[in-house]
Amino acid sequence: MTVAEAEDEYLKAVRLGQKECAVLQGKGQNPFPVVLDQILGDGVSEGAQNVGTLEIPIERIVGVKSAGRISAFSAGFFPLLDCESEFAMKWMTLCRAHQGDEGIRDPIICYEYLGNFYVQEGNKRLSVLKYYGAIRIPSVVYRIVPPMSDNPEIRAYYEFLDFFKYTRLYDALYTHPGCYIQLLALTNLPKDREWTEEERRRFRAYFQYFREAFDALGGQSLHIRAEEALLLWLQVHPFTDLGTLSGAQLKKTLGELWENVVAMDLPDLVVRTEAAGTAAKQSLFGRLWRPGHVNVAFVHQRTVETSPWTCAHDVGRKHLEDALGNAVTVRSYFGADTAAQAEALLEQAVADGAEVIFTTTPQLVAPSLKVSIRYPKVRFLNCSIHMPYSTVRTYYSRIYEGKFITGAIAGAMADNNRIGYVGSYPIFGVPASINAFALGAQLTNPRAQIELKWSCMPGNPTQEFIRDGIRVISNRDTPAEDKLHTEYGTYYIGDSGEFIPLGSPCWIWGKFYENVIRAILSGTWDDIHGQAVNDWWGMSSGVIDVKLADDLPEGIKNLALYLRSGIKNGTIDPFRRKIVAQGGVVKNDGIRTLGAEDLLHMDWLCENVHGAIPAYDELLPISKPTVRLLGIYRDTIPVDDVT
Repeated sequence: MTVAEAEDEYLKAVRLGQKECAVLQGKGQNPFPVVLDQILGDGVSEGAQNVGTLEIPIERIVGVKSAGRISAFSAGFFPLLDCESEFAMKWMTLCRAHQGDEGIRDPIICYEYLGNFYVQEGNKRLSVLKYYGAIRIPSVVYRIVPPMSDNPEIRAYYEFLDFFKYTRLYDALYTHPGCYIQLLALTNLPKDREWTEEERRRFRAYFQYFREAFDALGGQSLHIRAEEALLLWLQVHPFTDLGTLSGAQLKKTLGELWENVVAMDLPDLVVRTEAAGTAAKQSLFGRLWRPGHVNVAFVHQRTVETSPWTCAHDVGRKHLEDALGNAVTVRSYFGADTAAQAEALLEQAVADGAEVIFTTTPQLVAPSLKVSIRYPKVRFLNCSIHMPYSTVRTYYSRIYEGKFITGAIAGAMADNNRIGYVGSYPIFGVPASINAFALGAQLTNPRAQIELKWSCMPGNPTQEFIRDGIRVISNRDTPAEDKLHTEYGTYYIGDSGEFIPLGSPCWIWGKFYENVIRAILSGTWDDIHGQAVNDWWGMSSGVIDVKLADDLPEGIKNLALYLRSGIKNGTIDPFRRKIVAQGGVVKNDGIRTLGAEDLLHMDWLCENVHGAIPAYDELLPISKPTVRLLGIYRDTIPVDDVT
């Protein structure tokens, strides 16, 4: 390269820098590299760890260590100074070296903080290599580790430090806890030893290949990173496919998932607490397309004979057929016990003409996602909650509303002020049910104390309660509304040890299924594209109710009916009251109510609850798959337990 050619390249680079500055200034943003010392304060680097010399991703270099001559570069490290400056001359010399036999060999020096890099020495080397499109650059890396805190980004960074011990890679940067754990599980790469150079090379190559497809589809316009989209893609496709798919095939597979990728870019999931089809106006599409008939499929993990849960959903299927008659054709598929079986049954349902498919357990959400991207015209709904997918809508019920009522019954019936509560799993919404029950008991008996045990842990909670002299117990909820069973709901232990039912929340799935299909038939079903929608309906929609014992004392029954009526019409909210948690922490002042996200993510217990939310490693093995999917701490499950 001649001097004149190097000068020409420099001028091109300056124009890129000027353009970048103008764009950033137009947005009111800083046009120059950010300064680490200004972020953290001078002297914070004194205890930095020397990580060694590594090949680091250039895109992770976001600023400089100290202010120095930051005005010499745009934010993206393109040069800005005059062509006659000493700076420009050095830049052009490096440019000629890069294009010659010698190359740019000396590593730069960077400080790393939270996975990003800040240059201390070698700005011009970085600038030249970035101008020519280099992806990586050798660097001596010094790491600044922030103190541990509850900040999700800090927690994610500490997970990265564990990830780095084995991989020594900076390519994937996550800011939410659990992502590195998922990445190792989904790629099936080593998590208990240092990676070989071949494993590092393959991961880098595969990830860069995926990033190129992500960017080609418009990923750079989104707020999420390519590595976050990769986690979604890996739930549908094996990691090894990145080594066999052509560029066009990869873009096709990612394009099929793109609606779900866009949904990930949104700040929050859509949690709908009202029934579908209640909009005042139909959409234009709804007015134009109103089917006269809908083919519906139910895919179940178990059978009616072996699972009360499946039986309850099948009762809902019968209700749907009775309510809509010839307007629906319904088929049921049983035995989706493995991912392969589930996928096969879902494919069969589509082949049989299904236009709406309900999968009735959380374990079926992954196969539902995989099949949903193949058939975008088919509506898929999974019985779970708080899933981030736009092509699979989830549905569940606000069972805590019924728990509040049965808690009030229990408080009134507990002659020794002690009540036993059997928790199911530490998953989304369950702590809200426990607390609603405790608040209901407190309503009728301010001295009531709730003893909490868990069915997902070793032991027999019911028998333990009985041995401890507790006579009022809340157990599993009644799966259907037909009748009370002694093993379900809230019951009283009689003098002879008999179980006397008092009341129980119950699901009425048929109301949900009828509502969904009627909305589709009428054209009022709200097809929300590009967003993850979770239907979480309550007593006002009719999908849950409280079954009361026939011989419940009259006064208590009237109170229960009053509470039910108030919850249904919205005049009573179980959580719109002063609430004090364990440890004396005030969670509500009694004026405001708690939103859906507050309730779903509740990870605390009321002060009159004695017990704790169990840790993952305390659970029975049979309980862990459910908690992996829906656990309130699912993002922190150890890697060894994911695979």
